Amino acid sequence: MEGPLKFTNHRIEEYALQATYNPEENTGTIIYNLSLIRPDDLDLAVAILKDAQKTGLLISDRVRIAEAGETIADYTVQPDTCAICTMCSITLDALLLRRGVPLNPIGGGVVEIEAHEPRRFTSMILYRDTTLDPLEVLISQETTSIQSVMENGTGTILANMRECHMEAEGLMASTLDELVASGFAGILDVGAPNVPLLGVPVSPQYLGVTMVGGTNAMAAIKEAGHWVVTRALKGLIDIREIGYLDDY
Repeated sequence: MEGPLKFTNHRIEEYALQATYNPEENTGTIIYNLSLIRPDDLDLAVAILKDAQKTGLLISDRVRIAEAGETIADYTVQPDTCAICTMCSITLDALLLRRGVPLNPIGGGVVEIEAHEPRRFTSMILYRDTTLDPLEVLISQETTSIQSVMENGTGTILANMRECHMEAEGLMASTLDELVASGFAGILDVGAPNVPLLGVPVSPQYLGVTMVGGTNAMAAIKEAGHWVVTRALKGLIDIREIGYLDDY
């Protein structure tokens, strides 16, 4: 007998509580995204990943690429495909929760970028209202112009938002600083308590934090007209199983 439907906010909370990543020691498990591409598109994918990293649209430089027959976590790569494993931005939520920061995942959406600066969310799907990952849905709707952002700093990208309690603002800031020092990137904006962030309201006594989506590079591959299938929030994987983008 199958269990009840699980909404995305509950999946996020479950994974966030299970992840054990320690950035300072480079140990533990992270939440990851898994994307499939054609082997002929691998060079293009690596080039786009590197462009995304330079533009600040990649969460982390930790990447693993696997060919047909290889296994990533519990997934065996099928024939005629390559798999790309990247860090999911929900790993941030896991780290904040482990530091004792009260937070609520809000949703994922599309953010308008102008002259390299985030302006506003133009659309958002709330985690509590969907059983699908919002960024997967938005990629399929072809709502982004990530190539344009990477080339000239203006366009639309995927991003997500969570809210943290204002009393933990100092702890949250120190956690974000620690992450940046360990190569964790992609923090778009941090709001003030009780003030909407990029047009999205927050709960009383909370402040918003937005990050770029961990699947922006995959959306850029799709924008270029190539086949890609992305599964965000795929599961947990040991950080030691994942290499670095510079290795490719």
